[in-house]
Amino acid sequence: MEKTTLYVVRHGKTMFNAIGRTQGWSDTPLTKDGEKAIHYLGLGLQDYDFEEAYSSDSGRAIETTRIILGERHGKKIPYAIDKRIREWCFGSLDGGYDGELWGVVPRILAFKNYDDMMEKRISYQNLADAIQQADTAGWAEPYERIRERIWTGFEDIAHKREKNGGGKVLVVSHGLTISFLLSLIDETMPMQIGLENGSVTKLHYENGKFTIASVNDMRYLNRGRRISEDLLR
Repeated sequence: MEKTTLYVVRHGKTMFNAIGRTQGWSDTPLTKDGEKAIHYLGLGLQDYDFEEAYSSDSGRAIETTRIILGERHGKKIPYAIDKRIREWCFGSLDGGYDGELWGVVPRILAFKNYDDMMEKRISYQNLADAIQQADTAGWAEPYERIRERIWTGFEDIAHKREKNGGGKVLVVSHGLTISFLLSLIDETMPMQIGLENGSVTKLHYENGKFTIASVNDMRYLNRGRRISEDLLR
């Protein structure tokens, strides 16, 4: 049986990403440059034999997945949407500028600023609790709910593939969600809030256990860019 491997992609750059707004459960489409970069990623992954593909239910993740799959020259693979692997909900802070979220959260946690908070390596539970405190609408998810949905979402995807003979799975999700998943797999991992749009994080899964093969890998996107440049020569 082939090893089960998840290729977990952070969606392409969106309008909110470009202007520094917090997205969460709110949504904006990919920018033109974001679309182009994901076309490159699709080219870089076109020779990989994915057994199936998944994305969150956010439009930016769906758009990213369809662009990647569109570079497969008509080769169809099963694709499903799973809302459990969507981004964290920031409640009333959704849609605001990043400075609002990362300005108030460190103060709630008694840090001087964002850099001070990251240097001290806070836990994701601390982060979730602070976001709940900062959310004036009462919509932000509690830590245990975030943990349950993200873990079961990715674990179910991997377990299903393992039961069906293993192989490669394309999964398109979100920066903080992917970062949090990594911490659940390996608690020694530093907080990976800086994952790049279009990056690939590769996870192996065997007998109910994930292992991390690579994080924030841009080689696939860069490979696709080189392929595109060669085709234009």
